[in-house]
Amino acid sequence: MTQDMDSLTETNLYQAHIKDGIPQEMRKVPFRNIRDLLSLHSKTSGGKTFLICYDSAGERQALSYAEFNARVHQAANFMVEDLGVQRGDRVATIADNHIDTVLIYFACWVIGAAVAPQNVSEDDRRIAFILRNSEARVCFARAEYLERAAAIISGVDGDEGAPNIEAIVAVGGAPGDSHINFHERMVNRPTTFLGDESGAKSADLPLGDGKAATATLADEALLVYTSGTTGTPKGVVLSQYNLLVDALGISQWQAITGNQRMMCVLPIHHVNGIVVTIIIPLYVGGSTVLNHRFSASRFWERIAREGVNTVSVVPTLLQFLIEYGQAEREAGNTIFGGAISRRDLTHFRHFICGAGTLSVQLAREFCELFGFTLLHGYGLSESTCYSCFLPISLSWEANQSWLLDHGYPSIGCPMEPNEMAIFAADGSGAQLGEGERGEICIRGHNVMQGYFKRPDANAETFKFQWFRSGDEGYFLNDQAGRQFFFITGRIKELINRGGVKFSPFDIEEVLLGIDGVKVGLAIGFPNVYFGDEVGAYVVLEDDAIVEEEVILARCRALMPFEKSPKVVVFGEEIPVTSTGKYQRLKLQELFSRWEHTQFRP
Repeated sequence: MTQDMDSLTETNLYQAHIKDGIPQEMRKVPFRNIRDLLSLHSKTSGGKTFLICYDSAGERQALSYAEFNARVHQAANFMVEDLGVQRGDRVATIADNHIDTVLIYFACWVIGAAVAPQNVSEDDRRIAFILRNSEARVCFARAEYLERAAAIISGVDGDEGAPNIEAIVAVGGAPGDSHINFHERMVNRPTTFLGDESGAKSADLPLGDGKAATATLADEALLVYTSGTTGTPKGVVLSQYNLLVDALGISQWQAITGNQRMMCVLPIHHVNGIVVTIIIPLYVGGSTVLNHRFSASRFWERIAREGVNTVSVVPTLLQFLIEYGQAEREAGNTIFGGAISRRDLTHFRHFICGAGTLSVQLAREFCELFGFTLLHGYGLSESTCYSCFLPISLSWEANQSWLLDHGYPSIGCPMEPNEMAIFAADGSGAQLGEGERGEICIRGHNVMQGYFKRPDANAETFKFQWFRSGDEGYFLNDQAGRQFFFITGRIKELINRGGVKFSPFDIEEVLLGIDGVKVGLAIGFPNVYFGDEVGAYVVLEDDAIVEEEVILARCRALMPFEKSPKVVVFGEEIPVTSTGKYQRLKLQELFSRWEHTQFRP
């Protein structure tokens, strides 16, 4: 990484890794690497279930720690011996939530290689760019994406493809001749550890050509790409230490222990799905249930059947659960579906919620309907995953107050591995006080190692020795002096009307309070008179009829004219990232007809 940074940026990045005067090289975790942690649980709790997976057909498969460790080492040996993967290499995946995908990730980490997971919902050119930029040598593709992967890598429609990919490995499906087959090569492959009863100890991987070596916490583990709506994607470099120290911080904050079970309903090409519901259970010696994808109709039933204690979700999924619960109640069932009652869910503790825009309205509706605690939090890929949460020790009343009483749901207090602060949004480096809006900044042990091959972005992002998030926010102190942070929007999505900046979140709370509005987004669109003007993109509830005049009048009754939407565009679909974040900038073009319109009170 350092070869892409000048000395000033290297110094700034080093400072951005310090927490309470302790630099990142003074490790907060007691393990040498991820393999060391996996080996520990395999030896001490080998028979304990670690990973339960439901595939696309709903078939269930479970692996104990010993079984999982053995299969990980099978995959690692295959990578080293058959593919020539070495420590420091990068391996790409074009896959979805599956037990095989998890095995591939961990096999890379055992070797000391990094994973560059691809989001299959992205367009082919974007995936091709990421594959090229990542400099991955090998690509593992699930059978259903194999033809697409081959086309992307070879280059189609004038795109240069990814000539750096030396081999495509087919995962799942029938063995074939055109590509190396993952499962075919795994058959009868020797393992380094077979379980508690064998008495065997984990041995070093075959050395092959002599270049393999033991991974360290400093080794690159993940190369994930930002899902921004403009510009080329930036590769976020996360080390094995980043993953483990963030898992440590989250597990401590959430009081997650080895006797608990989590469930993953988010895509594991993203840090939320990887860190929260795979790395954390591994870190504490617990277990996890991996779902092929989220399903509202199966969600509560699987929690009940598998004894799940905690689930990580994004706000979009809360909306889906509300709609499902209301429909089930109208059909004469429980809000959890069918005959499942709250008695079947006594083991369930709380929801972890973040990675998207949670409105006060949505938080209120969800909590009133289901009565479960939301531990709202915040983080980015650049801070590994989460950086702050509402404290788990809050009473129900205090939790609800921080969610509902301040105009925005609080994202909580900084957790142990990092610090947070608010700096002037102009990038001047001035740190702000309580209640002042500015840019949310983070420093600590879970801050990334930098953007891959982007010295320009690294210099700007770390220029005053903190990671600059690009999000606007502020903090309030409670009576104990704890700082509770709030996010008010992306700085680039703030609506700058005639020099006065408005947060879209403020306007959206009003839109969501209008009867018949299912989703309402405030969109800042180009306007020759004010620079930006305010528009509303609205999705109505099924069978609802709400006129534009009604929406505009309601907004102007509660907000000044300058801040209120001037026009409404109705639609049925909203562009979102894979983790449910609204992509407001993609909706700007829908308002282009009003670029030369001067709106008057």
